[in-house]
Amino acid sequence: MPASVLRETQAAIDEVPGLGLSVLGVSHRSKWFRDVVAEAEEHFRALLGLPPEYHVLFLQGGSTLQFSQVPLTLLKPPPNEAEYLHTGYWSGKSLPEAKAVGPIKTLWSGQAEGFRRLPTDAELATSAGASYFHYISNETVEGLQFHRIPGRDDVLRICDMSSDFLSKPLDATRFAVIYAHAQKNLGPSGVTVVIVRDDIVKRVPPGLPSMMDYRCHAEAHSIYNTPPVFAIYVTMLIARWLRRDVGGLAAMEKINATKAATLYAAVDGSGEFYRGRAAVADRSLMNVVFNLPTAELEKRFTSEAEAAGFYGLDGHRSLGGVRASIYNAVTQSSVEALIGFMRDFQQRAG
Repeated sequence: MPASVLRETQAAIDEVPGLGLSVLGVSHRSKWFRDVVAEAEEHFRALLGLPPEYHVLFLQGGSTLQFSQVPLTLLKPPPNEAEYLHTGYWSGKSLPEAKAVGPIKTLWSGQAEGFRRLPTDAELATSAGASYFHYISNETVEGLQFHRIPGRDDVLRICDMSSDFLSKPLDATRFAVIYAHAQKNLGPSGVTVVIVRDDIVKRVPPGLPSMMDYRCHAEAHSIYNTPPVFAIYVTMLIARWLRRDVGGLAAMEKINATKAATLYAAVDGSGEFYRGRAAVADRSLMNVVFNLPTAELEKRFTSEAEAAGFYGLDGHRSLGGVRASIYNAVTQSSVEALIGFMRDFQQRAG
């Protein structure tokens, strides 16, 4: 989390300003919490330029629940298929959940190439008759990120933006549903932000369990059941920070682009000691994934990095290697400190 938000959160754990009670003890039915939800929604609307026909929901269950809730809401009976992109580990997790509901078509898969690049528009044979088009904007494991919006504007576009949401400006009106779970740019885990257009809410089919029904949550303003009060409060603080301290998403994008460019330059300039994994055009600005000459060196690198105060650099268990996640709250000075360690390690190990 950003340092200023962390300080605000620490203070609120002891006592919320003006409330005389810890945020951990505030009722989700209180006026204070309803005001928190309302402020969080207002910040999201302002940051994204959302028109009135979009709902901002604060749900639970992470992206994993949305992998099912989206098809349960939108997947029509045959012959209408939903179209999915298989661009990495997490998009792969969405496929069986959708298949359990109805017919889907995998338009493109990068599995045969080891998920080292993303498809071009020319490789996507999209159909105007699809129930919807689903993709993940940033694959955290492989370090791949879409720097454009794929799909057709005449087909419902659904996107899991869990790992790059609020990292840059976004034309949300080109999407029917956007969802993003926290723990990347949004705050602590426990809350999932869902941006859903009103016509989608109105077409929820009958018979869905209430917790899977967007209408229930929209009508209750995200307090249909007991919500994660603490996580939503911190998410509100982060959205407030983005507007008040950062200056909005355009300013955040510039900061993130500078961080990523600095780190990739260090990788590319290492004389092949550090080797970027993703195709240059598709490199993620959130997750910089690279390898060292041997697995033994990678293990030594991450071990010594942790001893030096750099945490979470191990690549995902499915892939290995090294992964530096440089989400919104990571500062330029932290990136430069990591680069200093990388150069020192190379000099000692190379």
